[in-house]
Amino acid sequence: MLQTIDASIGEYQHDNAELACSSEWILPVVRHEVKHLPPGSIVVDMGCGNGSILAHLREYRFELHGLDASRSGLAQAEKAYPDIQFSCADLMSDLSSHFLAGRCDAVISTEVVEHVFLPRLFAANCYRMLKPGGCLVISTPYHGYVKNLALAITGKLESHFTVLWDYGHIKFWSKQTLYHLLVEAGFVIQRFRGAGRIPYLWKSMILVARKP
Repeated sequence: MLQTIDASIGEYQHDNAELACSSEWILPVVRHEVKHLPPGSIVVDMGCGNGSILAHLREYRFELHGLDASRSGLAQAEKAYPDIQFSCADLMSDLSSHFLAGRCDAVISTEVVEHVFLPRLFAANCYRMLKPGGCLVISTPYHGYVKNLALAITGKLESHFTVLWDYGHIKFWSKQTLYHLLVEAGFVIQRFRGAGRIPYLWKSMILVARKP
């Protein structure tokens, strides 16, 4: 049993190529932010998982790439979406020599940074992938005073911050902390979007930033 656990502990597990429930409110924002890019633009999903977000961008005729450390996710992605280029990569190692470094018109990363042990290295890699002027679209669950207070009042804090979700969230970002992470990495913030539910009780938040 211990040997089985050790073999898979480093990756988020995937058993299908379907969209996550969070894509219901995140995908429309992602599509809105990248649809203006010309056909042939290089778009990479950092932490692509099973590739389902990229699959819903194929209509724009981009050159699509997905990077992830999860071999189970990549196996599902390659099987379901053979027209997209997927590869295994440690997103917390230096990717400055990666073949996509400095070439991408857009980087997307949806609901990934909350799972990352070393977010500064992850943000640096998002920056490295982009060409000057390239766009980052990053989402993560929203946390703010009003939402946290509502969770406390309704008795849902424990279930929201559960420790019983294998491979679950290890970081809980606010608008301010995510903003700080990206600015520290060299990004210029363009805009903030809340998604899902009413304002200040949003399910997720999306920051759009550019590499100068």
